[in-house]
Amino acid sequence: MYQAIVFLPLVGFLIAGLFGRSIGARASEIVTTSLLFVACLLAWIAFIDVGFSGHDARVQVMKWIYVGDLKIDWALRIDTMTAIMLIVVTSVSSLVHLYSIGYMHEDPSRPRFFAYLSLFTFAMLMLVTADNLVQLFFGWEGVGLASYLLIGFWYEKPSANAAAMKAFVVNRVGDFGFMLGIFAIFVMTGSVAFETVFAQAPSLAGKTINFLGHHWDAPTVIALLLFVGAMGKSAQFLLHTWLPDAMEGPTPVSALIHAATMVTAGVFMVARMSPIFELSPTALDIVMLIGATTAFFAATIGLVQNDIKKVIAYSTCSQLGYMFVAMGAGAYSIGMFHLFTHAFFKALLFLGAGSVIHAMHHEQDMRHMGGLWKKIPFTYGVMLVGTLAITGVPPLAGYYSKDAIIEAAYASHNYFRVYGYWLTVIAAALTAFYSWRLVFMTFHGKPHDHHHYDHAHESPLVMTIPLAALSVGAIFAGLAFKDVFIGHGVEHFFRHSIFMGAENHILHAMHDIPGWAVWAPTLMMVIGFAFALWFYILDPSVPVQLARSQDALYRFLLNKWYFDEIYDFLIVKPTLWLGRFLWKRGDGTVIDGFGPDGISARVIDVTGRVVRLQSGYLYHYAFVMLIGVAAFITWFMFAGV
Repeated sequence: MYQAIVFLPLVGFLIAGLFGRSIGARASEIVTTSLLFVACLLAWIAFIDVGFSGHDARVQVMKWIYVGDLKIDWALRIDTMTAIMLIVVTSVSSLVHLYSIGYMHEDPSRPRFFAYLSLFTFAMLMLVTADNLVQLFFGWEGVGLASYLLIGFWYEKPSANAAAMKAFVVNRVGDFGFMLGIFAIFVMTGSVAFETVFAQAPSLAGKTINFLGHHWDAPTVIALLLFVGAMGKSAQFLLHTWLPDAMEGPTPVSALIHAATMVTAGVFMVARMSPIFELSPTALDIVMLIGATTAFFAATIGLVQNDIKKVIAYSTCSQLGYMFVAMGAGAYSIGMFHLFTHAFFKALLFLGAGSVIHAMHHEQDMRHMGGLWKKIPFTYGVMLVGTLAITGVPPLAGYYSKDAIIEAAYASHNYFRVYGYWLTVIAAALTAFYSWRLVFMTFHGKPHDHHHYDHAHESPLVMTIPLAALSVGAIFAGLAFKDVFIGHGVEHFFRHSIFMGAENHILHAMHDIPGWAVWAPTLMMVIGFAFALWFYILDPSVPVQLARSQDALYRFLLNKWYFDEIYDFLIVKPTLWLGRFLWKRGDGTVIDGFGPDGISARVIDVTGRVVRLQSGYLYHYAFVMLIGVAAFITWFMFAGV
């Protein structure tokens, strides 16, 4: 069963990728989507079996790498955290496949698109079922490759190619840190297998790694290097710049990347490596610092974006920050809880936005929308569900997971706990504002583009069914599973998959925080909604006047804190200058500059003469060999060797 869950998407990729042109687009869609739904059904069976019956498993696929002391099997590690990720990945991916049949129906390259989607799903499943760090890294790089292919799917567009390359390059920065972390683990423990590494993790306490003449705390170095990888893959502050540009890909790709695959990989990896992170309070401090900064930073940018997909993209970036705040607080199960609930309402929001774009004939600027609730009432309803869930309105999914993160930040002993608490509380208000701003600008008010508005229509059934299914998850996922992730049964449920140190009592401490700290996120959510209602329904002139009066701040946020410009000045332009210098001065002047009368010409002359000696006659070669042997004998005789 477990092998089928992982490899059925690979089978779909091979069929659609190799034979898509032969069997046609419709057959490719049906095959890949059907295989994903079978994998999804099996994943839910596995979740019930592993999560509630306690049947953890290790399934060896084959012997993989056996070099000296390094012995790595390709095996599937099936525990509760894996089971959670299996249902998240397969559920969202299967619904995205189904939705894509309607969304991409006009694209002639549908077989290639569905092949890439299945490849993306397979790579993520390989990542979450990994039994060792090398296998995890294989899946880690696999989702990077698939994201590159899908973001640049419309390769005729220069912007899509640039976005794909940007995602690939920025992630290589994080992946370099991740590789160093894996190397350090192997050096310190002699293994990359999770069971061995986790068993030896306590012995790392007090050990150091010598680097540049200084002894550094080994668990801290390893944890921070691993977290650098997570920062790149999960688009955290400083390595976040690729995520909004990834919107150049088709909308179903955005839903898959943001809800279930690539960006959640970093959160999963930190939770998986909890035995290492628990040894380093310093590393946990940094994780909370970066996570809280990301939650606030991305939310501020989302306030002023006009592209409907980019608003949701920055929302993803912010929500990932929340997940890392939970990890920094040591509340790993709560971070996984938000990953779980977020998958449903974020996929719902992205696919709902895709339904809007489909109705508006690929228009994505919210300033050209308005009044659409009359034209696409079902899409409006599911977008309301997603908005209520992400803003934390009880009893929808986001209320339970996001508020639990904020409470955990307050109750933790992290050095940045006050910073983490208040920035996530403020981000809750900003989240409510930009989420309702999206709803009000898109569905309410007067139409701004009458041509597109008049021709707007509801999406076909193949697109609305996935929206309905995700709405159910966005409504009930938090209420149904809160006891599993944050209740009394959490220790039993995550028995072998998450490690919490003897001094980590965060799940109990968060229930003892003051009442005002508990209700602050809800109050901020209401305030954010009230301001959005005022700005975009009651008096739409207010945001225009505010943007004019605070022009510098508005442009600062609209230009995403100028990170792209800063990186262009500090990194891109110096790199281009160095490359041009080596090309013109190194290659051009030093190498090519000596010819045709210099070294290059002389080398050509000599080699030309040598070539003329190649007559093709065997006795000529034998004669040359004889001369050579005679020369060697003469040299040995007179040199006295």
